[in-house]
Amino acid sequence: MNTQLLLIQVFNGLVNGAFYALLSLGLAVIFGMLRIVNFAHGALYMLGAFVAFALGQAFGLGFWPSLILAPLIVGLIGVVLERTLLSRLYGLEPSYNLLLTFGLTLLTQDLVKQVMLSQYAVSSAPYTPPEALSGVVNLGFVVFPKYRLFVIALSVVICLITWFVIEKTRVGAIIRASTENPGVTRAFGIDVGKWVTGVFGVGVGLAGLAGVLAAPIYSVEPYMGSELIITTFAVVVIGGMGSILGSVVTGFAVGVLAAVGSALYPPIANTLVFILMALVLLVRPSGLFGLPEGAR
Repeated sequence: MNTQLLLIQVFNGLVNGAFYALLSLGLAVIFGMLRIVNFAHGALYMLGAFVAFALGQAFGLGFWPSLILAPLIVGLIGVVLERTLLSRLYGLEPSYNLLLTFGLTLLTQDLVKQVMLSQYAVSSAPYTPPEALSGVVNLGFVVFPKYRLFVIALSVVICLITWFVIEKTRVGAIIRASTENPGVTRAFGIDVGKWVTGVFGVGVGLAGLAGVLAAPIYSVEPYMGSELIITTFAVVVIGGMGSILGSVVTGFAVGVLAAVGSALYPPIANTLVFILMALVLLVRPSGLFGLPEGAR
């Protein structure tokens, strides 16, 4: 492999890593704060892409308005799901949450499939990026699509903002207190339920944002999140369950590793991330950035 091809693969890996980072960040926020394993995260990622597509078809909205509105809509859907369904399972075995969110995944995929077939007569649909982000950029050492560079840059900014808010601000302190010691937090007059619901909505909104960003690259189809979510769960485990920093760093690292590995030896492309996960768990069961269960 020559240097030019290697650099292209690295940048392609960073694009995939951007989606892994955003999705695993949302999962880490939800699991780290609420201890919910949200198996529906991939379906909500797909829903973000579909909502952006539907807004364009129904109201003529372009990419930029949809980039804001679609994650907000998906986040509100997450709030409704948390209040009406997930909140009833708090205190029960985690398997109940897993089964519920798995069922929501199947329901969401089938609903979107039926809507796309009945309303738009397609099973998948392309989504065009804005004119300002079309074309390529010559970086001097490699030529790369402008839109994909935008995806990398925006995902890094969103991940850094999320990490800063949760780890360095009063809002983040309230969120952590609401989930780690809700009884004491309520004694200070803080409505824990609203904060928990808000955290779930933000985590789901991040998945919706990733879906909107992915739509111009992968097109919109009901099962676009099915394979991605399996890899995303592996990323969360490698980084450390509930670790914000671990999810972001591991997401980008896994994206690059998988892209370069698939170019060097294609047969290992689909299993490389799981080999890495097994090795990490053997050496450090809590993940690269995670804390042991007793230290949380």
